[in-house]
Amino acid sequence: MQFKLNYLFLAVALLLSVNISAQKTKRQKLEARRVQLQKDQIYINALLSNTKRKEKNLLVELKDLDGKINTRQELISIITKESNELGNEIYLNQLEINKNKRNLEALKKDYGDMIFKSYKSKSQNSRIMFLLSSDNFFQAYKRFQYMKQYTSFRKRQGEEIIEKTKELEILTDSLEVKKKQKQVLLEEKKKEQFVIEKEKKEQENLLTQIKKKENKYKRQIKQFQREESRIDAQIEKLIRDAIVASNKASGSTKTTTSSSSATFALTPEAKELASKFELNKGKLDWPVEKGYVSMYYGNQPHPIVKTATIKSNGVRITTSSGSKARAVFNGTVLAVQVMSGNKKMVYIQHGNYISIYKNLATVFVNKGDKVTTKQEIGTIFTDKVTGKTILGFVLSKNTTTENPASWIYRM
Repeated sequence: MQFKLNYLFLAVALLLSVNISAQKTKRQKLEARRVQLQKDQIYINALLSNTKRKEKNLLVELKDLDGKINTRQELISIITKESNELGNEIYLNQLEINKNKRNLEALKKDYGDMIFKSYKSKSQNSRIMFLLSSDNFFQAYKRFQYMKQYTSFRKRQGEEIIEKTKELEILTDSLEVKKKQKQVLLEEKKKEQFVIEKEKKEQENLLTQIKKKENKYKRQIKQFQREESRIDAQIEKLIRDAIVASNKASGSTKTTTSSSSATFALTPEAKELASKFELNKGKLDWPVEKGYVSMYYGNQPHPIVKTATIKSNGVRITTSSGSKARAVFNGTVLAVQVMSGNKKMVYIQHGNYISIYKNLATVFVNKGDKVTTKQEIGTIFTDKVTGKTILGFVLSKNTTTENPASWIYRM
């Protein structure tokens, strides 16, 4: 029965230990994300405050504010989750403390009973008399060994009590630290909620102003979308033509111009590069040293004018003036294309994958150049009216676009 109880206590202790460890790991990930969001928030605020606009553009202003609010809302969400995880850790720690207290009390009781019995034994019979009353030498030796073991056991039990007491003190200190950490998080959350309320009021005021000119802004959005669609068509045509030319040169029969079936006939070297590229899915470097995603991939309602829909075949990354675009992986420059307004676009081939860098003011590479990961390929254009420096980034497998957020590390 005693063995079963001991086994049960051990199982519970192990379960608590595993739970505490798992909770800690999860909270550490949340903490890392919170710290990163706080850094992002500081960067976005600094970037937006340094942006000088020649004209007041309510749509741009509101989009900036919307981005700040979204980042702050995610931060509040992470703080809430981290606080909850900390609460779970506190609860599990308290259970562990309660268990240790019970164990310590039981240990102290056993030790007290043993000392009392030892004292009674000493008062009734001395150790020497206990040995001398032996029937023979063998019995005296056995009694001597028993006395040694008993003394050693008492010493070990005393040491165990000291050890358990220290463990309890450490756990109690840890519990106090966690409680303070949770209080700090709750205060931080309260501060963020206060700021977001102010930003939302500012957002409502801007929305009221925009509503008065909604039709005008809808026309601007449609015009922007038409321009994006035109560029997307150019990108697809260039890649499709490159596939046809490449396959013809290699003697491949894959010369179809159908956008859905056009694929590169890869050399062994290109296959190896494509394979390495695929192995790095979710781990590719950002195409800028520092920045934040101001527009994500896919069909989505406009962040401000909700009745308007926008289609994005890539992402838009807002960065600081003078920033350089960087290659996300090793590859070869497939093309450098000049767009309207003398802005440039660079295509880098990674086997049958193409990374495309739009809205460059100057480029440092030429068609056919070999590039390496993080190599600077051009300076990103800064709009003189809005003051914004935005890189358009598209990722394509043959002629089919991919979501960059699935490929770029923590995008």
